[in-house]
Amino acid sequence: MNIERDHYEKALEHVLAKVELAIDEFVDKFPHVSSNNVYSGEENTLWTASFFPGICYLAYELTGDNKYLIHSESYLDSFEDRVVNHKHISHDLGFLYTLSCVANYKLTGSERAHKIALLAAEMLTERYNEQGHYIQAWGEMGISYPDVKIIIDTMLNLPLLYWSGSKRNYEIALSHARTAAKYLIREDYSSYHTYLMRPETGEAMIGKTHQGYADESTWARGQAWAVYGFALSYRYTKEPEFLKVAKETARVFINNLPKDSVPYWDFSFTDDHPDIKDTSAAAIFCCGLLELCQYVEANQKDEYLAIVDRVMRSLYSNYSTKELDTSNGFLTEGVYHRNHGARECVIWGDYFYLEAIVRLLSDTKTFW
Repeated sequence: MNIERDHYEKALEHVLAKVELAIDEFVDKFPHVSSNNVYSGEENTLWTASFFPGICYLAYELTGDNKYLIHSESYLDSFEDRVVNHKHISHDLGFLYTLSCVANYKLTGSERAHKIALLAAEMLTERYNEQGHYIQAWGEMGISYPDVKIIIDTMLNLPLLYWSGSKRNYEIALSHARTAAKYLIREDYSSYHTYLMRPETGEAMIGKTHQGYADESTWARGQAWAVYGFALSYRYTKEPEFLKVAKETARVFINNLPKDSVPYWDFSFTDDHPDIKDTSAAAIFCCGLLELCQYVEANQKDEYLAIVDRVMRSLYSNYSTKELDTSNGFLTEGVYHRNHGARECVIWGDYFYLEAIVRLLSDTKTFW
């Protein structure tokens, strides 16, 4: 399938204009969730702090314009301080340091960025439970059931470990991905958001949700994390199981797309029984399909590209901020939690929307 470049170049032009509005505002504070579609800066304490630096690095990768690197050393200062001083450390070190430091290193060769990223990777492995073969999500290590859990989001944190070059880190990432496939992916290839674990024995206890509608429903963003996360684990490991999980979770996602191709925040909702949408889930899903396009037969690649094109066109036409001059975000109708940070720009949705545009316009492998 041939992609209409003019459309995506127009979408890119809109995004880069918004980056111009924000680049000097978010230097040591970073956007998270907007208010009335306008971001303000948050201290570097959240899981989302790296997405704006990641946006700047994507813009540089595609355009080669050095203005997008102007604050890169300041970003490194902030993220070095966070990891060296153990500030707000969790399973999300992969999100944080892949986009703030690995991206920098891949683009510039910065040894400082490389060193910080490797330190973050080692710190992430400290959350690994040997008995259960999983990376613990939130909370201090050493807490007990029922406060210990794994979550589907962690699949996007694994690339930091694969990338690091350490055999031990690779094995930890591989083991966690296998555990996630076993417990977080249901028999029908829908997904749990979380699974409670008993850390003393490593026993998996029960599937739950934290941000979805119900424990047994399918949270749209979680399903998108599954598609992209298992596709990325397949990139690094070539484990056939991961490719199958990525393709099957993609099938479930596709089957739950509504008429306008942008999912409701949980698959419990449909056009006949609607609720709010989640554009961030749509953007993540598109990146997952684009990753899968590298590993499937030509006819399936064409199918996936057609779906990506349909979703991305809907995002641009129906949900972009192209007519909101005051907004410094890219997409409206993102969701953090259903009752907190809903129907707003969310910075991870903006990042993955731009990543999908970049992937459609170039041969980049991305930073993951």
